[in-house]
Amino acid sequence: MTRVPLRLRATSLLLALRTRVRNAPYLRKWVILGAVIGVVAGLGAIVFFTLLTAGTRLLLGTVAGYYPPTPAGEGAVPITAVARPWLLPIVVGAGGLISGLLVTWLAPEAEGDGTDAAIRAYHQGPRRIRARIPLIKAITSAITIGSGGSGGREGPTAQISAGFGSLLSRMLDLDARDSRIAVAVGIGSGIGAIFRAPLGGAVLGAEILYREDVEAEALVPSFIAAIVAFSIYGSVEGFSPMFGLQTTATFGAPFQLVYYAILGVLAGLVGLLFIRSFFGATRWFHGWAVPRALRPAIAGLAVGAMGVVLPGALGTGYGWLQAGFGTTVLSIPLWVLLVLPFAKILATSLTIGSGGSGGIFGPGVVTGGLLGAAVWRLLLPFAPGIPADPSGFVIVAMMALFGSIAHSPLAVMLMVAEMTGNLSMLAPAMVAVGLATFVVGDASIFEFQLRDRAESPAHQYRTAMPLMASLQASQALRMPRCVAGPDERAASVLQRAMYTRVPGVPVVGSSGRYTGIVTVAALQHADPEAVVQDLENPGYPSVHSTDSLDHVLEEMSEHEVSWLPVVDEGTLVGVLNVRDVMRAYRMAIRGNVRELRSPSEAGTLVEATLPAGSSLVGVQVSAVPWPRDSVVVAIERGPSLVVPRGDTELAAGDRVSVFAVPSSVEAVRSLMVGDTALPGPAAPLDLPHAAPGPSDVG
Repeated sequence: MTRVPLRLRATSLLLALRTRVRNAPYLRKWVILGAVIGVVAGLGAIVFFTLLTAGTRLLLGTVAGYYPPTPAGEGAVPITAVARPWLLPIVVGAGGLISGLLVTWLAPEAEGDGTDAAIRAYHQGPRRIRARIPLIKAITSAITIGSGGSGGREGPTAQISAGFGSLLSRMLDLDARDSRIAVAVGIGSGIGAIFRAPLGGAVLGAEILYREDVEAEALVPSFIAAIVAFSIYGSVEGFSPMFGLQTTATFGAPFQLVYYAILGVLAGLVGLLFIRSFFGATRWFHGWAVPRALRPAIAGLAVGAMGVVLPGALGTGYGWLQAGFGTTVLSIPLWVLLVLPFAKILATSLTIGSGGSGGIFGPGVVTGGLLGAAVWRLLLPFAPGIPADPSGFVIVAMMALFGSIAHSPLAVMLMVAEMTGNLSMLAPAMVAVGLATFVVGDASIFEFQLRDRAESPAHQYRTAMPLMASLQASQALRMPRCVAGPDERAASVLQRAMYTRVPGVPVVGSSGRYTGIVTVAALQHADPEAVVQDLENPGYPSVHSTDSLDHVLEEMSEHEVSWLPVVDEGTLVGVLNVRDVMRAYRMAIRGNVRELRSPSEAGTLVEATLPAGSSLVGVQVSAVPWPRDSVVVAIERGPSLVVPRGDTELAAGDRVSVFAVPSSVEAVRSLMVGDTALPGPAAPLDLPHAAPGPSDVG
């Protein structure tokens, strides 16, 4: 009896697991994957919190003699004086130096705000977060914040769990859409765990990705992951709200809405200052000729010098914010309370903008809360009917400032409510958050946060070509021109691949089971007598015949490949490339437009190829005077599909598809190429089949 090699058995098991996961129904799949991500998020939060606590005690406590105050849910250490304030610049600078060196040497992408990095990964490459990033981010952030640098602990935890979501996507070969969901789930569950705010964290993972939209597909998985992460983290660190139960903050006088409206406007203005300060500092540091690794150290010296006068600007600042919940805030000098929010903004801009590791959420919430306490303190002597306790102002300002600059009002309101154990301030918070958001406008504290799903690669094909989502891969696939067996020799397969002019060959075993692909490049560099099973790539992406064509294009874009095998239950049923997809789309558009034209003459799809002499070449789509009631649907540029946006420049040879009402068709034709435009329904792409070109596949 022939024994199957261990490598082949492991590969077979992994492929079977991948197939089961990919084919599982949405809810069943994400109950399991969400729980797994939640476990890692909870454990990651525990590890990071432990590292941060140890780093703070060692660097600030033992060396500088400063033990920062902590919130009620984390020990309630009170505000104390700094024993050796002259050491603060040295300690913070040294922490920045160590962090900068580690990031520069080991993982440059771990610098800066971890939440923004996770948002970028969601949109631009959910499978590309390197496995080392979460570890490096946790260590460098613990050193940066533990030494006194101003940053939040949510950034590292978000990147830890988002990084695991990315790793899980690679291990299970999740498709592009599920990979993005895994990263979003990681963001929400990690932040929800470290702040003991699972509901708000889950919503944040779906809301923080866009300025004006929500990733609804990530909500249910995020709920599952967040509650698992919270349960694990809370079992070690406790389940009580981070800032204790703030039951004294209540809302019962409608005229107080005037005060909260003023607070909302001020929060928006300070939020704008935060955004401009942060990005201004980032651009300033990036323009330096100083080595990258030294910038956080120089910034640390400045932040440490600030800490000599205002220790509240150091570290997370949560303990100082805790002092704002109650009349104990009256014991803090008024000038300190007025200056501290702006000092926190400057310290955070220097720490994170210089390349130090940390998060923005924490400093944003702290700045807002301190602003609320300062406004209450100013209004207290003369404002009629002002609450006797500042807690309400603090809670509302926390929600308003960061909710507006992060464009995540719902998530931040829920998180702050969970962090303070108080839901009674949601009504005035809605007023304040709404006004703050109006003041902030389109500005955002997150560089990679997009406007809506139409701008995201996750939805670009479905948004630009809605019909693509209704077409399946089975309507575009064709039989492969070349197939190899796992025991064949490289020389033989290479000869067939070169004859059929394909870039890769699917590998099918004797039982008819698909096992992977072997590229022509691998065959060319291999020993001619090598067997294919030693050269194949079992992790090459594939799609199912029932997958939508917008998903197929998304997979090609995500993996940067020009073709994909179509595999159903382990059996190869065909292959397809961009040309195959666009041919099926054109055929569908042709039938769809005929349906529209026959009953009501509702509209026409006009297509034309821009000649080199066209006046539109080099012009942005938004600058073209398109006729009324017309819209650019798609742009084909060679074998690639370009999603039309306002800043997309038209190029010679582009085939532009414009949907227009009948009265605008002639104007569209004249605008594009005069009488050479092709009006009416799109014609199928005319491709040579007898003599395939180099871009044809398998």
